[in-house]
Amino acid sequence: MNRRNTDLPLQPPRERGTGRAFVFALAMHVLLGFFLYHGIQWQNSTPAGAEAELWSEIPDTPTPRPVPPPPAPVAPAPVLPDEDAEIALQQKKRQQREAARQAQLAEQLRQQQLLQAQQEAEAKRQQQLAADQAAQKAAAAKQKQLAEKQKQQLAEQQKQQQQQKEQQKEKEQKQAEQQQAQAADAQKKAEAQKAAKAKAQADAQAKKLDEARRARLAQLRGMAGGEGSTGNGLAKSGNGSGAGGNAASAGYAEKVQRRVRPNIVWAGDTQSLETVVAVRCSPTGTLLSATITRSSGNAQWDDAALRAVQRSDPMPLDTNGKAPASFTITLRPAG
Repeated sequence: MNRRNTDLPLQPPRERGTGRAFVFALAMHVLLGFFLYHGIQWQNSTPAGAEAELWSEIPDTPTPRPVPPPPAPVAPAPVLPDEDAEIALQQKKRQQREAARQAQLAEQLRQQQLLQAQQEAEAKRQQQLAADQAAQKAAAAKQKQLAEKQKQQLAEQQKQQQQQKEQQKEKEQKQAEQQQAQAADAQKKAEAQKAAKAKAQADAQAKKLDEARRARLAQLRGMAGGEGSTGNGLAKSGNGSGAGGNAASAGYAEKVQRRVRPNIVWAGDTQSLETVVAVRCSPTGTLLSATITRSSGNAQWDDAALRAVQRSDPMPLDTNGKAPASFTITLRPAG
């Protein structure tokens, strides 16, 4: 007996009440199958789906394939007793779950396609919006560039106008300066003509005076009894001498001699040459006229003597700070 027990595999001991429990469980399964069957039959009608229309700009995309309809619900199998009923119930549950899953997948696919269509429409709208914004930015940039160009052109025009104004102003200033210079030249010419006229008048008057004085000297010489008289000539010694007028001081002749002597340029004959030059001056010593009142007989020496007097302008002033109005200078070459 011990050997038999040893040869057999070990098994757990049987518990009491196992049969009753099995029967009780089977009865409960049968009741549960019954309630499930009637519950499924009561809710087996397919609920009407809600429909909604969504209007949006859908891009040109290929038409999605139609969603296959969910499989038709399988008619519940008749309740089988015991294990067959439970198997049929399990298969029906699986079929229902599969149908629900297929319906859920179809709904998810439809929702995904709808979402994809909305996303594509939104992307297209965003692209169009970006294109519109880019066009607006390009137009604004072009407008800004045009405004900058117009501003630069206006600045160039203002600069050119300013340059033209400056050039016109400079031209007017030059014209004014030229007019002033011309007026000054005209005034100088007028003054020179006036001075020349005054000098000519003074020369004419001096010539008249010299002629009158010469006539008076000739008359005095005739009265004195001969031509041997020397008249009132003074300071004949040296290579240049001068005699002041009636208002000249005693030393004025020496001053005139020192002024005129360095200006005598003569390299010819020095014998028996004597020239008398009549001089008229302004109070400041400016030479107004110089004329030969008595020639030496040598025209070249007379010209040299006259040039020496003219080069001595202005004449020296006397002790009273003024030059005599007129006087004569007797000149001889240095010998």
